[in-house]
Amino acid sequence: MAAEDVEGKATIQIQAPPEKVYDMITDVTRMGEWSPETVRAEWVGGATGPAVGARFKGHNKLGLARWSTTPTVKVADPGKEFTFETGKPGKEATRWTYRFMPKDGGTELTESFEALRYGAFMKLTAKPEKRAAKLTGDIQQTLERIKRAAEGTA
Repeated sequence: MAAEDVEGKATIQIQAPPEKVYDMITDVTRMGEWSPETVRAEWVGGATGPAVGARFKGHNKLGLARWSTTPTVKVADPGKEFTFETGKPGKEATRWTYRFMPKDGGTELTESFEALRYGAFMKLTAKPEKRAAKLTGDIQQTLERIKRAAEGTA
């Protein structure tokens, strides 16, 4: 399985405006509230919020494994799209995208991921198709938690 085959997405309807949902998600310090793998995140390198080129550090866990990444923001279009990429040259790299579409008085939120490079470490520790299925399930859980928070039912 090639890196380009390791991808997934999920969509949810949220009864809150796209701008509100965008502001919640781009406050990366809150990602630990929603993500099953991300424990916490903070802006780094002088960044204080979403802007193309800004970086943040995400601290993650899966079972006993712990790791961190320092993604770079690629798209920061308020109320429309937030995209960032993890990885370093020669290592695993993934593009994460959130798209916000006005729908039925709220927001249709889609989160997706796409492996840009699937490195040797991941090939040894996790079969790509199993990792893709796990991440897709995690995305659904993340979106459900964001929905509850945005709608005030968390």
